[in-house]
Amino acid sequence: MSWIYEPWPWYVSGPLIAATMAALLFAGKNFGMSSNLRTACAALGAGKNCDFFCFDWRGQRWNLFVMAGAVIGGFIAMHYLSGNPVPDISPEVIADLKQKGFESAGSNYLPTELFSNSAFSSVKIIALLLVGGFLVGFGARYAGGCTSGHAISGLSNLQLPSLIAVIGFFIGGLVMVHLLFPLLF
Repeated sequence: MSWIYEPWPWYVSGPLIAATMAALLFAGKNFGMSSNLRTACAALGAGKNCDFFCFDWRGQRWNLFVMAGAVIGGFIAMHYLSGNPVPDISPEVIADLKQKGFESAGSNYLPTELFSNSAFSSVKIIALLLVGGFLVGFGARYAGGCTSGHAISGLSNLQLPSLIAVIGFFIGGLVMVHLLFPLLF
């Protein structure tokens, strides 16, 4: 059973994702994590105050189970199946991150300087998290979906808008890492 503690290779995980997408296509369903927020808000009654949330959310109930499964699966994987809690990161990347002030680089998956309770004592970090969260939410809504919806589901359906969105995601990621990240940190 030691195989469950290791990352799965592409030739296992890739076909599993493809099989899941094929099953969703045959069932007439579209996958996407950002649409779950709309479904959850509609289920909690937001449609009474905003027309955007006024739709039959019960037809998307299955997607809420996908979201819950992702959260529960991530928790189980991190706390019970993580054989190596220290990430395997390039020494050059670790040195670069430490130079930028991320002393926890190489010892944690998430930098504790941004994602620990002590991060909330810094106004700069709080502002970055709020602005970043807003931009991610706005971008997902503006693009008509998130990275998982466009890159997995949209490309599987051969949708041109999803291809354009995925190209934009990659360009945005490159701009963030190479231009904005050095300016912010």
